[in-house]
Amino acid sequence: MDCDFCLRQAHRTSSISGALDHEFTHWRKGGKRNPSDWISYLSFADPRATPLQPRDKTGPSVLDFTNPRPRTFSTFLIAIVDHAVDGFVSPLKYEVRLFPAFPSRYQAGKMGFFRLLAIATLVTSCVQAAVSTTGFTVTLGDIDYFLPPKPVASITGCNEIEALFNDAMFVPITVASNETQVASYGEKDDVWQEGFLEAMFIQGDSKPFDSSSTILSGTASRELPSGPYFMTAAGHVYEAWRLFPDVQGAFTESVTANGDGSYSVLPAGVQGQNQAIAVPSRLYFTKTIERPLAGVRIGIKDIYDINGLRTSNGNRAWYWLYPPANNTAPPVQNLIDAGAIIIGKMITSQFANGETATADWVDYHAAFNPRGDGYQDTSSSSSGGGAGTAAYPWLDVSLGSDTGGSVRGPSQVQGLYGNRPSHGLVSLEYTMPLSPVFDTPGLLARNPILWKDAAQAMYGVNMTVTKTYPTSIKTLAWPTTASDAATELLVDFLGNVTNFLSANFTAFNVTESFSTDNPHLSNLDTLMNLTYAILITKQQVELVREPFYVDYAQRHDGRLPFVNPVPLARWAWGDNQTNTIDEAVSNKTIFMNWANETFLAPSAETCSQSLVMYGTAGRTLYRNTYLSPPGVPFGWSNSRISIMAEVPDFVVPIGEAPYNSSITGHVEYLPISANFLAAKGCDGMLFSLIEDLYEAEILKESLVGRSGLTGGDILLRRELLEY
Repeated sequence: MDCDFCLRQAHRTSSISGALDHEFTHWRKGGKRNPSDWISYLSFADPRATPLQPRDKTGPSVLDFTNPRPRTFSTFLIAIVDHAVDGFVSPLKYEVRLFPAFPSRYQAGKMGFFRLLAIATLVTSCVQAAVSTTGFTVTLGDIDYFLPPKPVASITGCNEIEALFNDAMFVPITVASNETQVASYGEKDDVWQEGFLEAMFIQGDSKPFDSSSTILSGTASRELPSGPYFMTAAGHVYEAWRLFPDVQGAFTESVTANGDGSYSVLPAGVQGQNQAIAVPSRLYFTKTIERPLAGVRIGIKDIYDINGLRTSNGNRAWYWLYPPANNTAPPVQNLIDAGAIIIGKMITSQFANGETATADWVDYHAAFNPRGDGYQDTSSSSSGGGAGTAAYPWLDVSLGSDTGGSVRGPSQVQGLYGNRPSHGLVSLEYTMPLSPVFDTPGLLARNPILWKDAAQAMYGVNMTVTKTYPTSIKTLAWPTTASDAATELLVDFLGNVTNFLSANFTAFNVTESFSTDNPHLSNLDTLMNLTYAILITKQQVELVREPFYVDYAQRHDGRLPFVNPVPLARWAWGDNQTNTIDEAVSNKTIFMNWANETFLAPSAETCSQSLVMYGTAGRTLYRNTYLSPPGVPFGWSNSRISIMAEVPDFVVPIGEAPYNSSITGHVEYLPISANFLAAKGCDGMLFSLIEDLYEAEILKESLVGRSGLTGGDILLRRELLEY
């Protein structure tokens, strides 16, 4: 009796377990000692061609398992998939035909054999079955890893394989070129662990190590970057991607690159209630001039299209209505081209409107701010980027967007470096708009040098770094004396910056100066009261809501999709306004021209004639508070200056202040931040200044955890979850 089964587009399967070996051992009782008793070989053939004959062993498509003999069925089954993937047959579609060498023995054991096939989930009875494999999930020393579906190399002529495997599907190995290099792996990398020292593959001309590890002989098909890998009995080598739990709910999806410019959702998980995020070893990557972000792990706000992935914009109906994107948004692609590793899409408030946790968040749950008591609002709309960057050491940078404060707000409340750039530095094609007049892409990071490097890669030639700084500082509502811990931090920071620059500072009132210079116009509060609200509502209605409603109705018998309360209320308000987009743009232009000629004027020597600074004193905003119904963002504040004037506005963390938490009944600490503004196009000057302030120890790197200054466990002592 012949049993045929088809593997279609097979790469690997993560459903093989120790149960396979149990079933195989049970079946082979009675004198059957190895798989060759009932399997003589496998023949592979393209199903569109004439299949090979069972006993024809002359062609290269035939695989003989009599030597070496697999010790267990699991290793036998892995060998099937290994050889199928690696070029024996068509890479798109093929058959694996299984022929018993001894029909009588096969008949005697066929019930156990079919139980085994059911456990493996590779086949169903003797009919063709489709298999889609996208990698393996394995555990090494209680740490979970994801193995991408394709091997990165193969090692041939390795005499140690038989002794190493002993029924194992994979063996962890370390690739290195010298012993000193290995000694530093644990400090440099959060993926490598001592378990990978079970075997070592030495590249180059190094002398043999004095090591208890098994030193692998043989030749690799290509030079491998140093670091941790997993190897199969067939010698195929796979990268090790560590799986971390997204305990703060910062990500909407974990993703992996397909190698062709597109991405897929990660098909792996970890124990518990949180999705898994996969990160590659930092040891695999070396930064170069061409790839300054090589190996830097970045999360992307889920309003940017990424080739191969769906975009949600914070709306479930949108996510399922539209197919995966065929293009990648330019800000994301620029980061990828610089070597960044995209590890996931990050949660956003719906359609990038400002939402407050928790009542405003209906379609998706708001991420959790790790600072303080763990139950403060993350600010929005780049909520996932703020929470994840503040919580996870395995996430380096997040890409957000800032229309009315969506990067600056999360940076302020979570003690991060964050920037709203000069408007128009990079194209926002394939990015969901809130208002194209205001929309900008910004970055959130803990380390200001890495933050600057990522910005240079993303903004490219449109950002020029200069190191000559203004000596005039204008402060906006800055405290002059310390009345509490927060104002003390602000006063001290201004003094440190002033001394560093040998500068002078003066208090500046934007609204009073505007009225003085423009007596024929309405005051600034009146002129700008509706400007922002008109533009974000009317432009998003036209560019997002209308086509969305039409497309959804066509698919769902005229129905409307669900929309969260905040965007719904804003859109409805915009529908009822007689003020036009042109009128709002005119008001914005009036302010922009005045600002760019006065307190934000450019300079040929220092890029900007002055630095403008304002601060945030930190305030509680508990996510368990019942809110009033959502409204519309009217009014004027200092945070609107950069929006209307199209100038850069950068957030830097300067310390923390205590508060009495109603959640913990304990004194906790909230971040305190300062903002720098400069003339349009002076982004590079601000990045350079902040880097120099960091080098002078006036600014510090923000730490992950409960405190940006001291780190520490997040609520519920989540350090136990092994970050």
